[in-house]
Amino acid sequence: MALVPYAEGWGLQGLRSPWATFRFAGRTLRLRQDWQRLGVAAVVWDAAVVLCAYLEMGSVDLRDRAVIELGAGTGLLGIVATLLGKDKLLYHLGARVTITDREAALEFLESNVQANLPSELHPRAVVKELTWGKDLDNFPPGSFDFIFGADIIYLEETFGELLQTLEHLCSEQTVILLSCRIRYERDNNFLKMLKGHFSVYEVYYDSNKDIHIYKAQRHSHKDDF
Repeated sequence: MALVPYAEGWGLQGLRSPWATFRFAGRTLRLRQDWQRLGVAAVVWDAAVVLCAYLEMGSVDLRDRAVIELGAGTGLLGIVATLLGKDKLLYHLGARVTITDREAALEFLESNVQANLPSELHPRAVVKELTWGKDLDNFPPGSFDFIFGADIIYLEETFGELLQTLEHLCSEQTVILLSCRIRYERDNNFLKMLKGHFSVYEVYYDSNKDIHIYKAQRHSHKDDF
């Protein structure tokens, strides 16, 4: 079932286009979109683009790191993380990226990942089902260095499951990066919930797109990155 709670960012025309094209990590990425069939799970949102640009600035070293993306949708962010996390000479030292979404979006997500990564990087990017709060036994607790999420804070009924998922996936060293536009008071309510379990602060703001990037870690690592 398609979930369509909002339509902002680059407008309905862009959302309904069958393709979205971007330039990241020295490559042209062409993402298939399918708004009519999958709604928000199958279009590229501004928050994903801004977080990709933030990663491309070199603020985070992804080489030889374990990364998971939640609510990946089209896969843009996970694809860029895989490309930026590669070692230029030794691909086996590249980032290990797990790109997740609900079962209904997986075939679509997999097609974008396969089409936009060079074949030698395909083993470094795994598409996997993750419904927040329900599939956690399939993911070893605390096994990721980074958790990324772009525009995944919008349905209040999922906040508890999202927080449960973050807690399960995080070790003491895990860094969470959440990119979002604050649309409603409920979005701030999730940030308050998050602060009850993690140290949270803003690390970047794109004023043109009105997108915030928040970093979260367990409280004992407030000043570490």
